[in-house]
Amino acid sequence: MSEQKVSSRRATLAAIALDASVSMSTVSKVLNGRSGVSDPVRDRVEQLLHSSGYSRRGLEQSHASLLELVFPNVDSEWSLELIRGVDRVAREHGMSVVLTESGDRHSPAPDWIDGVLQRRPVGVILVFSDLPADHKRRLRTRNIPFVVIDPAGDPAPDVPSIGSANWAGGLMATRHLLELGHRRIGVITGPDDMMCSRARVSGYRAALDEVGIAIDPKLIDSGTFRYADGVEAGTRLLAQADRPTAIFAGNDLQAFGVYEAARSVGLAIPRDLSIVGYDDIPPARWMGPQLTTVRQPLAEMAEQATRLVLALRTDPGRSIARLDLATSLIVRGSTAPPKTTKETR
Repeated sequence: MSEQKVSSRRATLAAIALDASVSMSTVSKVLNGRSGVSDPVRDRVEQLLHSSGYSRRGLEQSHASLLELVFPNVDSEWSLELIRGVDRVAREHGMSVVLTESGDRHSPAPDWIDGVLQRRPVGVILVFSDLPADHKRRLRTRNIPFVVIDPAGDPAPDVPSIGSANWAGGLMATRHLLELGHRRIGVITGPDDMMCSRARVSGYRAALDEVGIAIDPKLIDSGTFRYADGVEAGTRLLAQADRPTAIFAGNDLQAFGVYEAARSVGLAIPRDLSIVGYDDIPPARWMGPQLTTVRQPLAEMAEQATRLVLALRTDPGRSIARLDLATSLIVRGSTAPPKTTKETR
């Protein structure tokens, strides 16, 4: 009944307070993510805010100089590239960036939403698969736009997101090795529940299928996009009697681990083993030899996500965007034609 009352007239905080049978101060506490409200009352007010179509108007309700960037964790150069991209656009607009670690790669922790409502940023950029429906509703009623960057999964249609062409990246990495003459090409994947990981492996499979090479399950190993994956999976792949002559790693960190795995068994790169990584983070150019890799435009992706958040702030009604930026192959010293049969004897 209360939902019908609010929806039949202009959605003001006073009207919402009346229909929720609470004070204006209680509605204000809920709206700003403050404590001192019981869960049942908070849920009732949130439902009325959502069902009435209430949305804060104007930038004056936000800390207009603040953008929030949310990661599950910040522990690699990959993360730093995204931070640099967001910060670059923020500075162009005279804004600052607050960095938050929360949750896992799928979504932020449940308590994150209360904190962000208190901080009231202009917008939020998230490095996750998606957002829980309740989080999306609460951000929208506060007119806090959000964009998911490099989504780990497949975001819902109502979630703006910026990614990259992962399938094409996997395809071009494997084609490069095939064109050099490699036929036993190993691959180290990322987590199976991450869309980008599945897409890169799918590109690898497509490239092999193009030249009629059957997929050998023994040449596929899995990981979590960590350096340790490259060491462990690389060691397993190179211990095979018919070892691969090349390995496509799911990201640069894994590729760095494969360097160590090769070194530990006395293999030289690229004479005995070619390696291709993915991302093109700055340390890829510091390796010896420098790493051939697929460049994922991380900083540019972060810039695009930030510009989209700012555009959604001024025009909440604009259509939802899903944008994948192009990837490119950067050929350096870690790949070469395989040794001939005569050379290996």
